[in-house]
Amino acid sequence: MPASTLAISVMSPADLDRAIDWAADEGWNPGLADALAFRAADPTGFLVARLDGQPAASISVVRYAGDFGFLGFYIAAPGFRGQGHGLALWRAGMGYLSGAVVGLDGVPAQQANYARSGFVLACRNIRFGGVATAGRIESGLLPLGEVPLDRLLAYDRRFFPAARRAFLAVWAGLPHSHGYAALRDGSLSGYGVVRRCRIGWKIGPLFADDADTAESLFRALAAQAGEGPVFFDVPENNPDAVALAERHGLAACFETARMYRGPAPLVDLAGTYGVTTFELG
Repeated sequence: MPASTLAISVMSPADLDRAIDWAADEGWNPGLADALAFRAADPTGFLVARLDGQPAASISVVRYAGDFGFLGFYIAAPGFRGQGHGLALWRAGMGYLSGAVVGLDGVPAQQANYARSGFVLACRNIRFGGVATAGRIESGLLPLGEVPLDRLLAYDRRFFPAARRAFLAVWAGLPHSHGYAALRDGSLSGYGVVRRCRIGWKIGPLFADDADTAESLFRALAAQAGEGPVFFDVPENNPDAVALAERHGLAACFETARMYRGPAPLVDLAGTYGVTTFELG
């Protein structure tokens, strides 16, 4: 019998849809339209491994501007686990990100494995979930689509390690989503997005100059979920963000280890109330 052949290639749109389904099967609860923004971020940054033509494993290695990358979607399909296919894909993905500082949000059980590849823990990100209390849209907010993209990008850059124009251009108007921005004295003081997921709604990102602005944005975003559950991914090292989630009746239900290979990026942690996604940072 001939030896099996493992082939690694850039994902097609159908491959990315499959990887998102795998993520849903793992309980990651992706958004209904995530693929549109994910692929826009880096069309060649999603890889699939096939064993004799059968999809065996996935990984995303999105490379942003300024030599920053983010690794996610690292999944081996059931039936292909423990056979080394994921490791081969990992090596290919890390090769794609050669020379970049790389971030990831991994499950804590894999933290030691990531550490062996040079990743260092920066903080925990905690997913809070539940039916949020007192959602409402207050004065002083405007739909995110009314904010010029360049203005949004300049604000976003305070909180994210690299410019992400292609991603935000789609994410800010993603189907099945709503976004709001806050203004103070004519300047942008915060913004957030909530999107429909396989289960309920997920807020991300939520960036704000202060806790009062974050509160106002959270209420507006949570109002879009109605009585459905809301999920909110919060950096543990921002106590105001944790307090915001708990104040609105959300409970911790999942966590990741945010790790970096290379120097941890300098971003506005105090203003990061909700991360964008565990898959792309």
